Amino acid sequence: MSAAPENPYDSGLDDLVRRMDNDRWLASRFVSDLAARTDIVALVAFNYELARVAGGVTSALMGEIRLTWWREAMEELAAGRAPRKHPAVEALAASGVDPLALAAVAEARLADLEEAPLADEAAVLAYLDATAGALAGLMARRLDASADPAAVRAAARAYGLAGLWRLKLAGRSRLPLAWTAAEVEARVTQQRKAAAAELKTLPIAAFPAVAPAALAARQAKGREMSELEKKARLTWSVATGRI
Repeated sequence: MSAAPENPYDSGLDDLVRRMDNDRWLASRFVSDLAARTDIVALVAFNYELARVAGGVTSALMGEIRLTWWREAMEELAAGRAPRKHPAVEALAASGVDPLALAAVAEARLADLEEAPLADEAAVLAYLDATAGALAGLMARRLDASADPAAVRAAARAYGLAGLWRLKLAGRSRLPLAWTAAEVEARVTQQRKAAAAELKTLPIAAFPAVAPAALAARQAKGREMSELEKKARLTWSVATGRI
């Protein structure tokens, strides 16, 4: 059984990403090559589609159906079939990004449908590596084919941890129930320190893929930032190669 997700697009992928994933959209503005930026936006739109499934369904079964739709759409691209009639699918078909890697990300998102939070730190990191980490790796490789996905792992973990904390503050926790705000902050700090070493090997052109991690320290505190502050922090991050 397969059901196409509802289509929220009214003025294109770029506008959708600007509204729904402003951090990554702002980071994409540092990609000067228009074709590469278009592909990055398509990847972020795909990630948004997967991330919104769990909060937009009334049952795990319906969520599984929607995520299966996305996984199958990517597998069809890998098999050389015409893209399904959806803006994100069509954009990804034109991007040249490995569709099987995207299918794996869709599969990893099935964890979002589980009622119980992730069990422990190992489970949290595995989930982040398969979702935010995989996305950052694909973005980095699109921006510079020589980029090693391992170079973005800790940065993606830091940003992902902050995101999961914000999700908990919004009323839906995927983090282990025993984790306190201070413990999440400490883990974000730990990953940012690890990222400092990893990012030294990341090509400069690929840095916008991880620049949103420069916002993680503030976000882990549950602090909202204006777009102006985000822009300033992202500009500093891209200019210095640090998060």
